Amino acid sequence: MKRRQFISKSAKSGLAIGAGSLITTGILQAENLIGSEKSSDPMDERAYLADILYTKKEVKEWLAGEAFPFSRYHSEFGWLLGNARFRDGIDDSVSTYTYAENDGERIMSNYAEKACRINTYGDSFTQCHQVSDHETWQEILAANIQEPVRNFGIGGWSVYQAYLRMLKEEKEKPSEYIIFNIYEADHERNLDSWRNIRVSKHPQHIEATLPYVKIDMKKGTITECKNPCPTPESFYDLCDLDKTYKLFKDDFVLKIMLAHKNADTENPDKGFESLKKLIKTHGIETNLDSSATLDKQAGEVHRRAAIFSSKEIVKKIERFAASNNKKIIYVLSFGGGTIRKYINEGTRFDAEFVHFLNENQLPYIDLLEEHSKDFKQYNIGIDNYIEKYFIGHYNPLGNFFCAESLRSTLVELLNPKPFPYQK
Repeated sequence: MKRRQFISKSAKSGLAIGAGSLITTGILQAENLIGSEKSSDPMDERAYLADILYTKKEVKEWLAGEAFPFSRYHSEFGWLLGNARFRDGIDDSVSTYTYAENDGERIMSNYAEKACRINTYGDSFTQCHQVSDHETWQEILAANIQEPVRNFGIGGWSVYQAYLRMLKEEKEKPSEYIIFNIYEADHERNLDSWRNIRVSKHPQHIEATLPYVKIDMKKGTITECKNPCPTPESFYDLCDLDKTYKLFKDDFVLKIMLAHKNADTENPDKGFESLKKLIKTHGIETNLDSSATLDKQAGEVHRRAAIFSSKEIVKKIERFAASNNKKIIYVLSFGGGTIRKYINEGTRFDAEFVHFLNENQLPYIDLLEEHSKDFKQYNIGIDNYIEKYFIGHYNPLGNFFCAESLRSTLVELLNPKPFPYQK
């Protein structure tokens, strides 16, 4: 069946494609690859890549729109989305996803005939996966302020991919105001040159190569890198071990994943030495004590590199906004598991990023804090609270919560005020 006719039977597809915790993604992936028994010898880059190659049949079917229906190939961004229906909504309902022609945004309904001065960018929590077109938080906002809000979100994207799309779309459909949504996993995704190195194949989504950044924390810089497979023909390189090894043998995320995997071998010292070399190459100042804690240390190195990359990308976003007279609100989005952990334990993995936003006086909505405050109003357990708003991504009520959380900040920023808020 062609993608536009496809209806998924998996109600959980949205969770696997668009969500996932920054803290645990790499470690869980490593555990899935390792299995329950320790191997005797450490794995090297070539052996790791040999395990994750695509088949020519898989690539051919994806490029033809005959398989992996969640996404479609794009030479610059890695992938975009197409019109689709997935049985992934509330109460196992079918969600309808419709996009404007020529790689456009998700369609608008409320006040779509009016001039638009608000564009939104981000991943699936911007796209609003698992709800239909007219149930998104953008449409809820538009209904309230009585003017349209564009939705340029794409499931599975990084902060960097969203930034690149912002540069493109603001030339073609410029807006004075931008809502830039950063989901918890988007930091880690900035570093992915080939998502399949870190995330297993999904029956609905081929994990494509994508534009990414390299970091040097000692110099305080990032290097922007284009999609390693910039043509459909070059995507077939991911079926050939020699070509794949040449592309990714020095990849940062591959080294991190090898450290996770080799931490569970009988001799983790090789992985430990490789991790020490990696942090030196990328200027990451951290204390590595011993190979006994290799798995934990690899996760911490990955986290620090990811958060650093997002801070540098936000600096680029701010420079773009300043030079083009645009105003930006950042929205920090999180999955139910992270919200549960924060409410129960009061800890968060991205405290350094929040500090950066505060230090630079950047306007943002922290949905982790918003949910924490909201939870205190209910006399229910945390599991029932999460179920109230989430079905993997936000359900319709969750999207309403998101819209209401940022409404007052947006209205305060807009000049002139939206019609309903004019005196």
